[in-house]
Amino acid sequence: MKRSDGNKRKALKIRPDWHWITSIFAATIGISASMSFFSNELLSGGTLALSFFVLFVIVLIGIVFDIIGVSVTAADEKPFHSMAAKKMPEAKEALRLLRNAERVSSFCNDVVGDICGVISGSASAVIAARAIVGMEPVLGRVVQLLMSAVVAAITVGGKAFGKSIAMNNSTVIIHASAKVIYAVKSLPARLFRAHRAG
Repeated sequence: MKRSDGNKRKALKIRPDWHWITSIFAATIGISASMSFFSNELLSGGTLALSFFVLFVIVLIGIVFDIIGVSVTAADEKPFHSMAAKKMPEAKEALRLLRNAERVSSFCNDVVGDICGVISGSASAVIAARAIVGMEPVLGRVVQLLMSAVVAAITVGGKAFGKSIAMNNSTVIIHASAKVIYAVKSLPARLFRAHRAG
């Protein structure tokens, strides 16, 4: 007797990828701790203008990684196969990104994006607390609320705008990302060759 479709679905067990889960857990802790440390150092020791700049950079990082996360799910492999045939070194990195699109998207959107969201929220609170020193309590609360609202609006609006860019320019974005990855990976070898040549 043949199994029904319902029984077949029950027979299929989806097993968690524990290696990926533990890797992403460790990466989240490391990235979050590093970004929190550096942002706190800059915010505590810098001027108000520097603090706003740091906040802007954190929000921008979240938006950029969100764009990459969307692009990797929208891009096609074909242009990068052509690049690989022409021996373009970044093509291998681009194909690796696309063949691991689910994980890359999860890392960019969920890990980096969420971390930047949390840190930008705490950073905006710190900046607001410094900005309202000496103000009336009511005015200070208004400033804090406005600061949080503006940061949230810029983040959400920036990601919405970025998604349209990612969908329309996914190949260009993945190509640029692959170039950066290749440049970082090949840097030690290039430095070693330069040292030996010198």
